[in-house]
Amino acid sequence: MEKLAEKFPDDVEVRFNENPLGLQRIAEEDGRERISPPPEDFETTDLDWCDVMFTQNISNWGGPYTMNLIRTAKEKGKFVHYDTDDLLTNLYKGHRLYDVYRDQKLSELTQWFYHHADLVTVTQRKFAERISPFCQNTLAVVRNAVDYDLECWNLTKTPTPKKLCRMGWVGGIHHEEDVKEFRSVAMGVNAKVGHERVHWGFYGRPPLGPEEERDWQQDVWDNYEKYMTRGVHPRHKNFDVFNAMPGNQYGAMFTRFDVAIAPLQYNEFNDSKSEIKVMEAGRYGLPLVASDVGCYSDVIINGETGYLVSRDNPRSEWIKVLTKVSKDKKHREEMGRNLKQITDEAYDINKIVGGRFELYRDLLNLRRQVREHEHQNS
Repeated sequence: MEKLAEKFPDDVEVRFNENPLGLQRIAEEDGRERISPPPEDFETTDLDWCDVMFTQNISNWGGPYTMNLIRTAKEKGKFVHYDTDDLLTNLYKGHRLYDVYRDQKLSELTQWFYHHADLVTVTQRKFAERISPFCQNTLAVVRNAVDYDLECWNLTKTPTPKKLCRMGWVGGIHHEEDVKEFRSVAMGVNAKVGHERVHWGFYGRPPLGPEEERDWQQDVWDNYEKYMTRGVHPRHKNFDVFNAMPGNQYGAMFTRFDVAIAPLQYNEFNDSKSEIKVMEAGRYGLPLVASDVGCYSDVIINGETGYLVSRDNPRSEWIKVLTKVSKDKKHREEMGRNLKQITDEAYDINKIVGGRFELYRDLLNLRRQVREHEHQNS
C-alpha cells in the first residue's frame, strides 16, 4: 500500500488504521484485559473517507471484529478488499494454531470474509482454486513481491571461506512439522562431504533480552534445533542458530550463506504458499533447494535455478542433492545467477506494482458503470 501511494501519488492516498471501529482494551485489576465498545463520540472517520477498505488475514482484534469491519464498510458503500497469503479455511492439525481456529470457528469466519468481500486476493493459483467455492465476487491472484529498493536487499554478501558451503534456512514460529521433514539430513550431508566442508545456519529465533523470560517461542526453536541437527556429533558442531531480524533488515540474513533450503511438509496449507523464499534467495544469487510443495515449481528447475525434492521428502534425496551442491561451487553459483535474473525482473515490487493499481482501477470503474446502469433502470 505504501508503494502504491509512492508510485501513483496523484491517484492513490493511503491511511493506516489498526482499529477503525474504535474498540477499547480495558485493563482489569486482576491483570486481565477486556474489550469495551467504542466511546459514544467515536467517529469512523477513515472508513467514511476511503473508497477502498483493505484488510489482511484476521485482525488482531479477532475474527468477529474483522466480520464487523467488513459488514460496516459494506453498509457504508465501500469497496472491500480482503487479502490473505495463508490458507485459513483448512489449517492442518500439526499447526500450533489449529485448536484456536477450530474452537473460535475462524475457518468458517474466513469463508464469510471471502463471500462478502468485493475483491479477494491470494498469492498463487492453487490457493485460489481451493477457496473459489467461497468467493461471490472477484477472486484474483496477486503474487508476492519484495521491495528491492530497501537497503537490506542491496548489501554486500559475506565472503565464503575457501572450500566451505554455507546452507541457510530462514523460518518463523509455525514450522514445527516442516522441520521434522529435515531430520538427520544435516548429519547425512556431513558424512558425505565432511563436517569441515559444510556449515548449517538456522535463522529466525526470536531474540531474548537479558531480563526476558523464556516463552513458548523459545521452546519452539529448541525443537527446531533438535530436529534440524539430529545426529550431528557435538565434537563436530558445524551449525549456528541466529536471531530473527526486523522487516527492514530481514534481507541481511541471506547475505550469510550460499544455498537456501526450504523443507515443507505436504498439506493444503503449505501447498498454497507463495514463492517468497524464491524471491528472497534469488535476490542474493542463492539457489533454492525446496520441497516440491507450494508454487516453488513455478520457478525452480532442477539443476538450473535450484532443486525440488519430492513432496514426501525422502531423506536420501535431500542428502544427495545437498551433497552435490555443497561439493560443486561453480554449479551452485551458476544456479544462483539464473535465479537472480528471474527474481530481479519478476518479483521486484517497484517494477510490478502497477498491476495492482490497474486491478483497483478496473474494478472500481466496473463498479461505477454497474451502479450507473442500475440507477438508469431504477
